Amino acid sequence: MADSVFAHVVRAPEDPILGVTVAYNNDSSPVKVNLGVGAYRTEEGKPLVLNVVRRAEQMLVNDTSRVKEYLSITGIADFNKLSAKLIFGADSPAIKENRVTTVQCLSGTGSLRVGAEFLARHYHEHTIYIPQPTWGNHPKIFTLAGLSVKYYRYYDPATRGLDFQGLLDDLTAAPVGAIVLLHACAHNPTGVDPTIDQWEKIRQLMRSKGLLPFFDSAYQGFASGKLDADAQSVRMFVADGGECLAAQSYAKNMGLYGERVGALSIVCKDSDVASKVESQLKMVIRPMYSNPPIHGASIVATILKDRQMYDEWTVELKAMADRIISMRQQLYAAMQARGTPGDWSHIIKQIGMFTFTGLNAEQVSFMTSEYHIYMTSDGRISMAGLSSRTVPHLADAMHAAITRVA
Repeated sequence: MADSVFAHVVRAPEDPILGVTVAYNNDSSPVKVNLGVGAYRTEEGKPLVLNVVRRAEQMLVNDTSRVKEYLSITGIADFNKLSAKLIFGADSPAIKENRVTTVQCLSGTGSLRVGAEFLARHYHEHTIYIPQPTWGNHPKIFTLAGLSVKYYRYYDPATRGLDFQGLLDDLTAAPVGAIVLLHACAHNPTGVDPTIDQWEKIRQLMRSKGLLPFFDSAYQGFASGKLDADAQSVRMFVADGGECLAAQSYAKNMGLYGERVGALSIVCKDSDVASKVESQLKMVIRPMYSNPPIHGASIVATILKDRQMYDEWTVELKAMADRIISMRQQLYAAMQARGTPGDWSHIIKQIGMFTFTGLNAEQVSFMTSEYHIYMTSDGRISMAGLSSRTVPHLADAMHAAITRVA
């Protein structure tokens, strides 16, 4: 029998994040803990479907007038309008002046990819600066779209905080007009965000050099529990009348991970430009996936346009954010109680789903083999994967790793 025409294909490496879950699933230990996956878990360690999401879904199912026809290339108009309003603010001048074009995309990843493809075709500068470190998918998304990826300093291992001066120096040295990827809030993987004053300095520097901001907003409302507070960085860049891009995901803040609901907004100088930009976004989307799926975006639109449901969502969203903040406080207290060497205050200073513990790859490996704790090798843990029951076990493991593994 002839050899396969694909015999030359080599096995690709496991995705570093998804690979953690595979290893976790293969472990039979009763004390195993998965802190690798970026998905919210309840105190019982179970996935959560928000009550308001179930209610919206039921309303959609009961509406017999609904059909399964194709959406337009840009998706559900209401969803797009409401998504722009959510991130830019109800009274945003850019929205009122019709300077924003928004298209429904396949969650955050798809929104970033559509934006990257558009920039590769229609923007004069093909270099994008992304933070070091950043979400593992970012460099792949932008490289495959045809952009050249460079890094700017972001995380300072010494302080486990922001390398603000390094960030400013690297953006100052960037070529005029370069694209800059910014995490709107709850930076992944570090949980380290600039302060409002620092954001203002970043904005001034970027505008003075004509750098184009591309925001990745994966955690609005999920970081602080307040939707407006978590969108402040984006709104500062829109308030100055300049142009920018913003990719939104509803995976985390509505728990719609598998529904792949997202939006890409491009803020332009005027409505005429915005209209032309939208026409070209359609040209990107049409041969890529033709048009987006209907169900998840319908859930989001149903919730965002109903005042009562919107309010119910904000309460559930804050409860998720508060539980994560509580896990930070409990872990910090547990490290203090054990007298673990080092300063662990970064656990409560960082924000959002992830904490960059400062543990190295050897220490992570030790915790996996000795304590059955699974996390990415860079020491990032998902705080949402913790519970009051598992915090002591994690603190024991971290203490042992710090004191026994260099």
